[in-house]
Amino acid sequence: MNVTPRQTRRAPGRQDWSTWPAYDSAAVGFPGWWYPVRWSSEVGRKPVAVEVCGEKVALVRDGGKVYALHDRCPHRGVPLSLGNRQFPGTLSCPYHGWTFDLLNGRLAAVITDGPESPICGKVAVRTYATAERLGMVWVYVPRADEPAPLIDSQLPEELVGTTFVLGGRMEPRAGNWRFAAENGYDEGHAKYLHRTSLWRLFKSMPVWNETHIERRDRWIYRVQDAQHWVADFPGLGPWSGHRWWKVNRPPKAGTTASNIGNTGGRSRVDPVIAAQEFPGFASIAMPGVLRIVYPRFIHYEFYVPVDTDNHRYVGVMVNFGGLGTAVGFWLKYLGAVRWLFHGDFSSQDAWMVDVTDAPPERLYRPDVSLTEWRRLCEDVTAERTSGLVEAPGRSGRVRPFGRFRRTQVHRVTS
Repeated sequence: MNVTPRQTRRAPGRQDWSTWPAYDSAAVGFPGWWYPVRWSSEVGRKPVAVEVCGEKVALVRDGGKVYALHDRCPHRGVPLSLGNRQFPGTLSCPYHGWTFDLLNGRLAAVITDGPESPICGKVAVRTYATAERLGMVWVYVPRADEPAPLIDSQLPEELVGTTFVLGGRMEPRAGNWRFAAENGYDEGHAKYLHRTSLWRLFKSMPVWNETHIERRDRWIYRVQDAQHWVADFPGLGPWSGHRWWKVNRPPKAGTTASNIGNTGGRSRVDPVIAAQEFPGFASIAMPGVLRIVYPRFIHYEFYVPVDTDNHRYVGVMVNFGGLGTAVGFWLKYLGAVRWLFHGDFSSQDAWMVDVTDAPPERLYRPDVSLTEWRRLCEDVTAERTSGLVEAPGRSGRVRPFGRFRRTQVHRVTS
C-alpha cells in the first residue's frame, strides 16, 4: 500500500488535553480545596447564592458565623437562597417552610405540616465547611465526605501570622477557570498585551525573557534568567517596548535579571517580601492561586471555578505593615490602583480569557509555563488521590522544571 504525504502528515498542534487527564476533566475545578466566593461584608442574615465547582450553594450568617447549604430544597427543588431564617440556627424554604438546621443540614421542621411532621429527621441537605480569611468567605468543596483541612494550610504562607492591609476586586467573568489560571501564569502575554494598559503607561517591559520553572513546596516559580529589552527580528527590524516617556530605563546589557517585579526596577524590597526569598516573581499553586511579587507589595489572583464557561475572578493586592501603612495604601489604592490595576489592566486579561478557545492549540517556547502548571495539577492530584498528601504543606524542596532559552525547549510539545 502506498502512503501519500497527506496520509502521514500529523495534525498541527495539540488536539486535546488527554496528556493531562486530571486537568482535562477539571472543567469545573478540582474538589478537595478551599475557594473564596464572597466578601465577608456581602454575607449577612439574608441568604446569598453562589456557585463553585459546579455546586450551587446558599450562604447565610447566623450568630456571626457563615454557614453553607446546598442551594436546593429536596421537596420541590426551590433554591434555599430565596428563603429566610424563621428560627435561630435554621434556614427555611420560601415555598412550604421546610426548615433546615444550618449546622448539619437536617430537616428540623416543616412549618406547613405542623410540629409533628413525620418527615422531619428523614431528609437533609448537604452542608459545606466555611471559613473567613482575607476579608472573604471561603467554601470547602470536598472530594467525598472528608473533613475540611485547616484553611491556613492553603493560604500563601507569607499571609499567615503577618500584619498587612489589602484591597481587591471580586467579580464574575466569562471563560473557563483554566484559561484564567493559564493567562495569569503565562510567560509571554504581559510584555505584549499589557503594553497598552494605563498601569504600564510609564513603565517599560522586556521584549522577551529567558526563563525556567522551579518547584518549591507546593508552588512553581517562573525564574527570569535574562531579560531582553530590545530585539532585532530578521528581515523586519528592531522592536522595543520602551518609549521616551517611560520613567524606567532598560538595564544595561549584562545586568542580572530582576526576579522581584517584571519591569527591571531595583527598588528597595519590603522586609517581609525579602524574607521569603522567592526564586521568581511569578508563582502559582493548586487549586488556582497566582502570586506576583513586586518590591513593595504582592498581588494575588484566585481563579474560582463556577461552571464550564464561567469563573469568579478574585484579585487582591497586599501591603505589609500596620496602621501607618494602611492609611497610605488605601489612599493610593482607592485613588488609582483599583481603577488602573484591578480595572483597566485586569480587564485586558478578562478579554483574552473570554475569547480563548483551546484545545486545539499550537504551543511555543514560553508556553513551558502553561505545560508545567498543568503538570503540577497532575502531580498534586495524583499525590492527593493516592493519599500521599492530604493537605498542602511545606517540604523545603526545590526542583527544577521545564526551561526555555534561545536555543532549547524542554517539555513543550506541539
